[in-house]
Amino acid sequence: MNKRVVITGLGIVAPNAIGVTNFLTALKNGKSGIKHITELKDYKFSCQVGGIPEFNNEDYLETLSKYELLNADTSIRYSVIASLEAWKDANLLIPELDSKSLDTNSGAIIGTCYGGTEYFTRKIYPYVKEGKTKRLGSQTIEHWMPSGSAAAIGKIFALGNQTTANSSACSTSTEAICMAYDKIKKGDAKIMIAGGTDPYSPFAWAGFDSMRLLARGFNDFPEKASRPLSNTATGFVPAAGAGVLIIEDYENAIKRNANIYAEIIGDNINSGGNRNGGTMTFPNSYSVINGIKNSLKSAKISPSQIDLICGHLTGTIADKTEIINWKKALSLNQSFPYINSLKSMTGHMIGAAGAAETIAAVLQLKNNFIHQNINCKDLHPDISEIWDTKKIPKKTIENLNLKYVIKASFGFGDVNSCIILKSISQ
Repeated sequence: MNKRVVITGLGIVAPNAIGVTNFLTALKNGKSGIKHITELKDYKFSCQVGGIPEFNNEDYLETLSKYELLNADTSIRYSVIASLEAWKDANLLIPELDSKSLDTNSGAIIGTCYGGTEYFTRKIYPYVKEGKTKRLGSQTIEHWMPSGSAAAIGKIFALGNQTTANSSACSTSTEAICMAYDKIKKGDAKIMIAGGTDPYSPFAWAGFDSMRLLARGFNDFPEKASRPLSNTATGFVPAAGAGVLIIEDYENAIKRNANIYAEIIGDNINSGGNRNGGTMTFPNSYSVINGIKNSLKSAKISPSQIDLICGHLTGTIADKTEIINWKKALSLNQSFPYINSLKSMTGHMIGAAGAAETIAAVLQLKNNFIHQNINCKDLHPDISEIWDTKKIPKKTIENLNLKYVIKASFGFGDVNSCIILKSISQ
């Protein structure tokens, strides 16, 4: 018998807010976290804007020092701060570091695309180049490896269940949530920490700039640069940060009287195999549509029950294709659900994007509002022709009765992941 699975904790380090309370306010106010980055200008990037959390080590000096992470890759620091918030939000106790107890019912799946890049370019490459490898220190590997976040979190919370990293391009952290959901549903764990993290590094973003995928022409107006669904969008805005959720067995959550944000009732992970129009950089529409349909099938609900789509929508030419795919997957004709894109406020957090967007989805579902799509007043005409424009909010809509929200992510390599959330009050 499948277990019911719920979300009991949230943690966020985003360009427009750090902490769930601040993030909720930012969502409702349509706050942008996109800024001009001098380093990108110095490196002659075409896109010189991005989303970087205002994350001062001094704010978390004691915490990071306690866990010997002051010098770790930024992605590890982001994920640890987000995980600690999520764990505390779920009202779970943090074990003492010298405790010998091991929680075999709890684990972590923390994905990343570029985790380690920041540390590598900051420390490893310069030291190796100068012939100073002996000065790198004994923690070099754990502060650099892509699984460093999962390992650090496993140590902090004494996790004895699966503790690992995944990486599937921009689908990474939604996939991590799906994997955690499936593990708990089967009864193989009671609590899983799931999400994703990625650092700021010009060396991670350079490839996108060379492909001309990043926003151009808004270097002097950074807050206007991220424009999903807009006719004047010129590409996506890169960003960094972390999003972490506590995914839990419903019975376990009830037993300990936990606050429940929402229930996960369906999911799907698939690939287009770089066939039938799918490439390394563009999704196979058939697989996208099939994945959405299969997530609905696993949730045992009809397309008409979906109230809100939290899209992948990046601000590229793929936006139109995504809208077409949603319309086909949900068999839409006259009645349309709302659709929005967190990336309009945060930029594209790459490996952390899906988790941050899922957190935004959960907060909207829990608080019965829909955040606006900023910078899309000039809606792309091709999109306005195929979607009810009243369901693409340009202002925050409050006092709704949301029941079901669907979130999907699509990544390079033609990979897709999708989850369906249900209001716990339904």
